[in-house]
Amino acid sequence: MSNHESYRPGPAAGAKVEKDGEKWTLVLVRDLRHAPALVWEALTDPAHLSEWAPFDADRSLAAVGPAKLTAVGAPTPQVSETTVKRAEAPRLLEYNWGGGDLRWELEPRAGGTRLTLWHNIDRRFIAWGAAGWHVCFDVLDRLLAGDPIGRLVGADAVKFGGWQRLNVEYAKQFGLETPGWSPNARKG
Repeated sequence: MSNHESYRPGPAAGAKVEKDGEKWTLVLVRDLRHAPALVWEALTDPAHLSEWAPFDADRSLAAVGPAKLTAVGAPTPQVSETTVKRAEAPRLLEYNWGGGDLRWELEPRAGGTRLTLWHNIDRRFIAWGAAGWHVCFDVLDRLLAGDPIGRLVGADAVKFGGWQRLNVEYAKQFGLETPGWSPNARKG
């Protein structure tokens, strides 16, 4: 069941870019009102991932080893072979997806968890990634609070007006030109 109509994302916040030459890493921080164990389950359990993440997993990501992640909302199914490199419940999870490394850290905070994601991403798409993860984190937070609005990823997220606004806001925060879609986009 989807309740996207009632959802309005807040302003672009909690994200920064770390640059190391041509390697760019998106760093997103979100304080969630839920215990680390609950957040960990949402990050690793395939049933939970299918409610908020931009991919489906063929197994729990709570253990190291190979897994398959399937991008959701892509025009054709995009299956990535991945390896969970670190899985230290409920505080650290590392794997790769779509050519980029993802590192999730969960830090207990009063009344909840500080969730930090490091995601290596092509700089041409870093504002898109920030906007996409922002929406995913909002959906995750609502899911954990017992008020699910349904997954909002891929083309559905792009059609959604809040994503476009977030994309522009993050591009400005990162000092980038507003990313537009061009089939002739070149890495520069």
